[in-house]
Amino acid sequence: MAEEELPGVLILDIGGTHGVLENLAALMKKHFRLITMKEFLENKKEMSKKIQSIFVFECRPTIDRELLESLPNLKVIGNSGVGVDHLDLKMISSFGVKVTNTPHAVADPTADIGMALMLASARRLVEGCQIAVSPDTKYFAVDWLGVEVTRATLGIIGMGSIGYRVARRARAFDMRILYHNRNRRKEEEEAVGARYCEKMEDLLQQSDFVMLVVNLTPETHKLIGKKELGLMKPTATLINISRGAVIDQDALVEALQNKVIRAAALDVTYPEPLPRDHPLLKLNNIIITPHIGTATVQAIRMMAEEAITNMLAVLNGQPIPSEVFPK
Repeated sequence: MAEEELPGVLILDIGGTHGVLENLAALMKKHFRLITMKEFLENKKEMSKKIQSIFVFECRPTIDRELLESLPNLKVIGNSGVGVDHLDLKMISSFGVKVTNTPHAVADPTADIGMALMLASARRLVEGCQIAVSPDTKYFAVDWLGVEVTRATLGIIGMGSIGYRVARRARAFDMRILYHNRNRRKEEEEAVGARYCEKMEDLLQQSDFVMLVVNLTPETHKLIGKKELGLMKPTATLINISRGAVIDQDALVEALQNKVIRAAALDVTYPEPLPRDHPLLKLNNIIITPHIGTATVQAIRMMAEEAITNMLAVLNGQPIPSEVFPK
């Protein structure tokens, strides 16, 4: 099919700081005519008719009412990644536009980062690396100790596909696994030997490590605040691989400063990145990574492939593998 006949997909840009990676753009060009935001804005009249889909990569481009009103032939927004809290699903749906995401591509790499953060925090890897390479280090202190992950109790909040994969990995460390979820997941709990906690409070009180693996919704916004942190063991570590706003960050600062909990390890914050003078950045009992749960060569490509499959399914009137519906 000639490029002119391919359906148009709107993207922010190719390459640069925020654009679609060039190898992913090459992949998309096999199925779509790529139209950058700059090309669209320079020639709205012609381009608006050609655009049938939008590929949202790293939460960009921003989808607002004005954009949707200017795209009469838009049928689908393909989100790269599983979280869609940056998209107003009800508003998009009111335009008759479908939204898809990529849950299959993200589960393993995100579970991996959860385990990496838990291990790094438990064994104080970041701090240890700094000591090992510091020009001021004369000797290694014998009383510089971490804690063990093996046989510890892990509490997973959110037993979806990522939470389940975390549990599978934790089982290899002989961890005692607790989980809290809106609905009990008997099949998953039996497969990994996990115990269901109907009340999140029970999980918080018993866990050595608490890992947050929930979607950001109005119900999960600031799910972990001062009260919840106070229920945790003083030796416990909080790990967040979901969304930054799931934690009340002011309460977390206070809890870490006052040793209410031992440590925290976050792949997500609110906002991202944090302001450079944010108090979380000044603490030594926290690890923060730059939202890299799916930042692997393999995952980024798989997410693009999954998004392409979803968008083409919508355009061709076929069953949609991963559609997201407004609540």
